Amino acid sequence: MNLEKLQDFCLSLPGTAEGFPFGETTLVFTVMGKLFALVDVDAFESINLKCDPEEVEELRERYEGVLPGYHMNKKHWNTVLLDGSIPDRLLLEWTRNSYDLVVKGLPKKLRDQLG
Repeated sequence: MNLEKLQDFCLSLPGTAEGFPFGETTLVFTVMGKLFALVDVDAFESINLKCDPEEVEELRERYEGVLPGYHMNKKHWNTVLLDGSIPDRLLLEWTRNSYDLVVKGLPKKLRDQLG
C-alpha cells in the first residue's frame, strides 16, 4: 500500500474530502465532515480506521498488525500497521467498512445526499 493508492481509494468514495485539521503531517479523510481515516503522510507507517465494536477485538487478536486506535476511542478505532503484514485488499476493505460505519451514523438527510 502506498499513500497515493490510499488517497485514490478514499477520494473515490461519495462525499469524501481530505484535509489536515490536526497538523501538516496528519492526513484526515472525512465523509460529510465526519472522520473515517487518518494517516501520517511523512511516516506512512499506520492508518487509524473506525471499526464495528463487535469486530475490534477479533481483528486485534487475529492480526498482529492491528492495534488499539492510537489517540482514538479504543472501543471504536483500530490502528493498522502499514508494514506489509496486512494485504492491501484487507486494508481497502477495512477502510471501506470505516467509511460505511460513519455513513450509517449520519443523519438521514446527509445519507440521502450521498445517493
